[in-house]
Amino acid sequence: MGLNVTRSVLPTWLARLMCGTAVLCLAGGISFPAVAQTNDALAGNFKTNPNAQMLLESDELVYDINAKTISAVGGVQIDYDGNRLVARQVTYDQKTGRLKAMGKVEIVEKDGNRIYAENLDVTDDFKEGFINTLRVESADNTRFAAESAERVGGEITKFNNGIYTACEPCRDKPGKAPLWQVRAQKIIWNGKKKTIRFERGRFELFGMPLAFMPAFEIADPTVKRKSGFLMPSYKYETDLGYGVSVPYFWALAPNYDLTLTGTGYTKQGFLAEAEWRHRLANGEYSINLAGISQNKPHEFNRDNDQEDYNNTGRGMVGSKGHFQINPRWSFGWDVMVQSDKAFAYRYGLENYADYNKTDQIYLTGLHDRNYFDVRLYKFHIQEGWSDSNPSSSEPKQPWVLPSLDYAYIPTQPLAGGELNFNLNVQALSRDKLDATAGYTGLPRTGYLSGIKGNDGRITGEVEWKRTFITDSGLVLTPILALRGDGMYVDSDSAGVNRDQAFRGLATAGLEAKYPILFTAANSTHVLEPTAQIFVRNNEPYAGQMPNEDAQSFVFDASSLFERDKFSGYDRVEGGTRANLGIRYSGTFNNGLSLNGIAGQSFQLGGLNSFATSDFVNAGAESGLESARSDYVAMIGANYGAYNLTTGGRFDKDTFEMRRAEVAATAAGTHGTLFAKYAFIDAQPTYGFPTDRQEVTLGGSLKITPNWRVLGSGTYDIVHDTLVKQVAALAYDDECFTYQMSYTEQRPIDSTGAAGDKTTTFGFNISFRTLWEFGKPVNIGGI
Repeated sequence: MGLNVTRSVLPTWLARLMCGTAVLCLAGGISFPAVAQTNDALAGNFKTNPNAQMLLESDELVYDINAKTISAVGGVQIDYDGNRLVARQVTYDQKTGRLKAMGKVEIVEKDGNRIYAENLDVTDDFKEGFINTLRVESADNTRFAAESAERVGGEITKFNNGIYTACEPCRDKPGKAPLWQVRAQKIIWNGKKKTIRFERGRFELFGMPLAFMPAFEIADPTVKRKSGFLMPSYKYETDLGYGVSVPYFWALAPNYDLTLTGTGYTKQGFLAEAEWRHRLANGEYSINLAGISQNKPHEFNRDNDQEDYNNTGRGMVGSKGHFQINPRWSFGWDVMVQSDKAFAYRYGLENYADYNKTDQIYLTGLHDRNYFDVRLYKFHIQEGWSDSNPSSSEPKQPWVLPSLDYAYIPTQPLAGGELNFNLNVQALSRDKLDATAGYTGLPRTGYLSGIKGNDGRITGEVEWKRTFITDSGLVLTPILALRGDGMYVDSDSAGVNRDQAFRGLATAGLEAKYPILFTAANSTHVLEPTAQIFVRNNEPYAGQMPNEDAQSFVFDASSLFERDKFSGYDRVEGGTRANLGIRYSGTFNNGLSLNGIAGQSFQLGGLNSFATSDFVNAGAESGLESARSDYVAMIGANYGAYNLTTGGRFDKDTFEMRRAEVAATAAGTHGTLFAKYAFIDAQPTYGFPTDRQEVTLGGSLKITPNWRVLGSGTYDIVHDTLVKQVAALAYDDECFTYQMSYTEQRPIDSTGAAGDKTTTFGFNISFRTLWEFGKPVNIGGI
């Protein structure tokens, strides 16, 4: 007996489509199962919303009471819980509990997965079944195809004569083989273990067999974390020899894991590493351990002819963490303890191999107009791993216990103006004098310079400012500021002649700006002449106290209008100073925009802090050490994908260039291009007796939609030396990346001598979702 129903579900049925289970309920007690999340079902993750409503639409609905079957025939479409099944015919047999879909079956899941088959025959709980001529396209662009597939035990799906790839088919030639694919007689998808196993398979590249693989296993594409061996990596370093690293990832729980790595070096032996990672509700932390018993420790001392270092054991313990106490407060750390000062650096331990490594523990708070930050620091210079190395700078690096910053801006104005409070506390301890500048006249080498012993400072500052705009458009901003510093020193270093001091500074200032707007048919321009004057007392104890955080600064257009141009708190700008300049901005209808600043600074009275030498010669050769500063200027232009910035400092008398920088970038359909030029006048005080000039050119060229050539080169004009050159050939598409790179470096030291040339070859090959070999190289940010 059959019951024919015309196309579309009748309104009287709609109230009966919601049954509390994944079925369509009809009179007579016979139900039609919803086809939802079939791909998840294949993987053992069948999930639906029991309260979802299912809608069936077909040309004809045939209800056979005797056979207890219901069939949707012609243009069948079933929508349920965001999923959709389309077929020519769908039949459900209540007696056998099986669902059959026939004729160009297509299932589209709400997460984007698509399943195609010629015929589908499964039980209503999806635990058993058979699918003929199957094709699966997942949301992450992985694809399966098979002559047939069968579902066993509700957990395992077997694909017969299957193909797996992460490559998209060619649009112009759909029948063309993808770039890579894996063919296997059996592909077994285990939904419980979340694995995909390939048996009697072969790896094909461009349709050609490349490797026969009797059996191998990968993680389910839906799985982000799974225990197992990761891809090995290969490395070479002169003192270590050739090395092979094999990591094992242990997914102990959804929120914590352990990675164990063993590396065998031909010269130094076996290096063992372990990394523990743990994510909690309010943060995460990690612990790293590494150790080795070296075979040839003397390899590290061959360059300086020191005696062999007999201690073969080296190791490191490091940890990083960050936690959110509440929406306002957070704390964290990044610390390392190692057996010697360069173990992590020499062995390239990930996250701890920086030449300049900083340990820190911090607490930060931010709420409304309050900011608080306190940190404990320890600086590492990872060089010359033996304690017998007399040139080591590790003992010269200070402990900072602590560095504290607090800022507060009241919500209520005072006398119509804005009030700012700032507090800074700093305490340092250093075991050894760092006499790299100022103390003994030695040339500056780039390390942090400071005294042996302890020193500290507490700084408090309050600033008030208010802006007035006159009827004529003149913008006036008066500024008042009070600052006090309490300082102490406990040191026997030469040049330190005070053990404590108080420094007070009062500032009265005024800034005047007069914006002038010009408009033309196709552009708008704003000129803003700006003048500032700051009246202050002289800097107390200028150059007589330690300078730890204001050692280096660059006077350029960006700092022209700063009230205090020193880079930190240990030095403070005193005396009466005026800053004069002009700002410019322009926009054009064609998309071009321009901006620029130019000006000069003047010491009108009192002691010029930049002309007062301190332990590290801060201010020397800065362009601010005379009553009238050098000129500074910068201009930038932006036009779509094209950008140009240039700026410099020019001598106040001869207008000779003292410092200059030019940077340009361009991007287009066929690639990118960048150019940089830097010039710094000779600075004998800092150990640079000659000018420094460098030019860097680089870019990428797209040869085809997938192939690129990349390269860059840095040329030292003064010493006529190509200090660095990088070249690479790269390919990338949706499923495969390849990069081969060549790097050559020849560093120039402060005396102008060229170092030894080093050459590095690198490569990276990645088959998405399968394997990756080597590490990609970042070439100049391209």
